[in-house]
Amino acid sequence: MALAGRTAMWWARLRSPCPSAAPLCLPPWLLAWPAACERLYSSRGKEKLDMSTYPVENIRNFSIIAHVDHGKSTLADRLLEITGTIAKTAHNKQVLDKLQVERERGITVKAQSASLFYNHKGVNYLLNLIDTPGHVDFSYEVSRSLSACQGVILVVDANEGIQAQTVANFYLAFEAQLAIIPVINKIDLKHADPERVEKQIEKLFDIPIDECVRISAKQGTNVEKVLKKIIEKIPPPQCNTSDPLKALVFDSTFDHYRGVIANIALFGGEIQKGHKIVSAHTKKRYEVNEVGILTPYEHPTHKLYAGQVGYVIAGMKEVTEAQIGDTLFLYKQPVEPLPGFKSAKPMVFAGMYPVDQTEYNNLKSALERLTLNDSSVTIHRDSSLALGAGWRLGFLGLLHMEVFNQRLEQEYNMSVILTAPTVPYKAILSSAKLIKEYGKAEITIINPAQFPDKISVSQYLEPTVLGTIVTPQEYIGKIIVLCQDRRAVQKDMLYIDEHRVMLKYLFPLNEIVLDFYDALKSLSSGYASFDYEDAGYQAADLIKMDILLNGNPVEELATVVHNDKAYATGKLLCERLKDAIPRQLFEIAIQAAIGKKIIARETLKAYRKNVVAKCYGGDITRRMKLLKRQAEGKKLMRKIGNVEVPRDAFIRVLKREPEK
Repeated sequence: MALAGRTAMWWARLRSPCPSAAPLCLPPWLLAWPAACERLYSSRGKEKLDMSTYPVENIRNFSIIAHVDHGKSTLADRLLEITGTIAKTAHNKQVLDKLQVERERGITVKAQSASLFYNHKGVNYLLNLIDTPGHVDFSYEVSRSLSACQGVILVVDANEGIQAQTVANFYLAFEAQLAIIPVINKIDLKHADPERVEKQIEKLFDIPIDECVRISAKQGTNVEKVLKKIIEKIPPPQCNTSDPLKALVFDSTFDHYRGVIANIALFGGEIQKGHKIVSAHTKKRYEVNEVGILTPYEHPTHKLYAGQVGYVIAGMKEVTEAQIGDTLFLYKQPVEPLPGFKSAKPMVFAGMYPVDQTEYNNLKSALERLTLNDSSVTIHRDSSLALGAGWRLGFLGLLHMEVFNQRLEQEYNMSVILTAPTVPYKAILSSAKLIKEYGKAEITIINPAQFPDKISVSQYLEPTVLGTIVTPQEYIGKIIVLCQDRRAVQKDMLYIDEHRVMLKYLFPLNEIVLDFYDALKSLSSGYASFDYEDAGYQAADLIKMDILLNGNPVEELATVVHNDKAYATGKLLCERLKDAIPRQLFEIAIQAAIGKKIIARETLKAYRKNVVAKCYGGDITRRMKLLKRQAEGKKLMRKIGNVEVPRDAFIRVLKREPEK
């Protein structure tokens, strides 16, 4: 530990240069050095645990699920404290939220697991807890976490009641046939109404009122009851240590020094250091270097047994080797791979380009490592005349995109240009030439620049989602008008109680992906909640809109819009371009076009020299001659002049929200 202390002192001096010196610009691998030293020395000092003392019948694997800000992370903190996993201090807030972006935003982005040891009626139990995100964009994290569990704690705010994501998460757990323990949190609040929330739970989820546990996670009230309910209601895993090894990889992280750390749930057998294991997905063979549990920090163990949840380090160097949903088994003892996970469907696509093309390889490496920690992001290589080489990335939603960009900046020190988000469209081709070129009649378009012409297409399809809105009844009228304005079709309307209503609408995805959530919160004074799930594709009257500068199309600004909204979108883009492009010595025509038809235009006036300033008095023909010559020069310049949109103008125009 003395060496670790000296390292920290040296690091503190290095990070605080003298006032006269320029601030140090350190590479990412060097920035990660102190944390790596701390992990190394803390794990070396720990005595390895013997996990054989916890048979399968004494194991409980569970997740905490809830809507955003209903107290999942606070409840997880109290459970860790009561079981003695972490010390009781006033600073224990969001212990499992390890990412900087999670602490800054106050939300859980990535599911985190921790093993708790609890004695109930003289029997020692091993409780494996997984804290999950609550925002709709991260529901893929929730579904992955549930695959390693046999039960869930469904947390509902005693003040807010059931929200949209509460309903979505309940059905995820219900479909997975997991035991559900309803917990009503924040009963210490002044306006808390647990009786009303209990009635909502009984009406919507058909769970008896007497099964609900009322708690205050912040103050620790009745949290011990939750632990007892976990042991009584959640069944132990159905597996056996004598079976061959079968381990499900449900999450993974990347360490600069040890490679890939895979989080596994054992559905059979046992695993220890020195075992030769094989990946069912890549067929590669590895030797196990370390196994352990998370408490919530890495704690090495001698072995991991069937039913337990932990981590394994096996010398995986490449980020593609640890596939989420993969099955690990012993060499020469092959098993039937576990079903894995339903692959995540990207709902939003955006172009990502390095600000400086010399940073291309560094950004590529950062993206590979970050997508290992977030496997729901899809990547396709892309290039642009204006922005250079880059990628087209698929995200689960707008918040997911913002968080990914923020993590890229904070964890890898990369600044990027992110283009306007679009949704994936489909086209059913009618042209035999195009069908032969693509090898199929139905194609998916993720880049508007590649949108096929209407002549060669029999039908365009746009993605739709089934949206659930939970709102106080006084805002229903405004919300119905908002939904109709977004081309939504009402499917259901249900009164949860005398104050709250649940609405179900079928939305075109491109109508809600940008600013629908903000508009909904604004109309309902922040009380309405929104959640959505994929509902397939439906036929739509779509058109590709090009932006022309002096008659030349700008590929990066092309967009796909519904026919009814083409004029408004085109006018807005032209106005914003007029403000963003610097004036030239010649006039610039900014036009929005559908095919050959111009639907909106703005004109950027030229800088004009006063050529008649020297003419004071004299013949009028001299003035006319000078003005005519200037006009001819401007006309010629406009013919041969090229308009280059500067990068900062692209960023301003492609902002997700118009400037207020």
